[in-house]
Amino acid sequence: MKYIILLVLILAPLTADKVTIGAGPYVQSQPYPDVDDLVLASPVIFFDNEIIYIRWSRAGVYFLGESKEDYGWGFSLTTQPRTYQYKAENSKILTGMSEKKSTWEAGLAFSAKSGNAYIEMMALTDILNRYESWIFKTEAGYDFELGNFSLYPSLILVYQSSDFINYYYGVSEEDSITSTHNKYIADAGMQIGVQTYIKYPLSDKLSTLINLRIDRLSDEATASPIVKDNYIYSGLLSLIYTFEY
Repeated sequence: MKYIILLVLILAPLTADKVTIGAGPYVQSQPYPDVDDLVLASPVIFFDNEIIYIRWSRAGVYFLGESKEDYGWGFSLTTQPRTYQYKAENSKILTGMSEKKSTWEAGLAFSAKSGNAYIEMMALTDILNRYESWIFKTEAGYDFELGNFSLYPSLILVYQSSDFINYYYGVSEEDSITSTHNKYIADAGMQIGVQTYIKYPLSDKLSTLINLRIDRLSDEATASPIVKDNYIYSGLLSLIYTFEY
C-alpha cells in the first residue's frame, strides 16, 4: 500500500485537483461458527486523475472513457482485496476443515455517472488461485447531502460462481472425512448488499468518513453446514484529509 500512496503523490500534481488520504479501523463479521470478526487497520485513499484511480482499497487504470462536467464513463482494469477467511484451528466447530484464505482479485470494470447517480459493473477473477473462477458485481448508488453530512448509499449485487461459493462455504469430500460436517457442493448464487458512506467535515480539509455495509449471503451459501449467519456486516471509521492542487 505504501507504493500506491507514493504513486498518488507523484502523479497527483500532474492532472488531479483533489486527493484524499486517511486511515481507520475496519471490522468485518464472519458467517462461520466460532470465528472471530476480522479487524484490520485500513488505509483510505480516494484519487482519480482520469488515468488511474484509487477508491478506498481498490485501484484501477482507465483505458477507455469520457469525462464531462455533468456525466462521465470509463472502462478500466482494476484490482482489490478479498477479505473472506478462517483458520480451522481457531474454531472447535470447524476442526478438520481446510483453511480458507483471503485473496486478491483483478479484472475489468465499467463505471458511469450522471449528475449524482452512478453505476459500476465489474468482472473479477482470483489472481492468487484460491477459487480460480469469476464473479460479477454491479453497484448502483446516489450521492446527496443532508445538512453538513454527505451520504453515498448504494445497492450491490454480486453473482458468485459455484467455484467461489464452494471454496469459501462448501465442504469437500476430503473435508467431510476429516471433519464432522457432511459433504456440501453448491451451485452459483447471488449475494445482495446495501452500503453507504457517510462523510462529515471537521474543518476545510479534515473529515470523518464512515462506511456501513450489510451483505445477505446467497441461498447456496447459507445452506452450507459451515455457515451460521445469513449476513456479513462490515464497517469502517476513519479520519480523512483532502488536499487540492
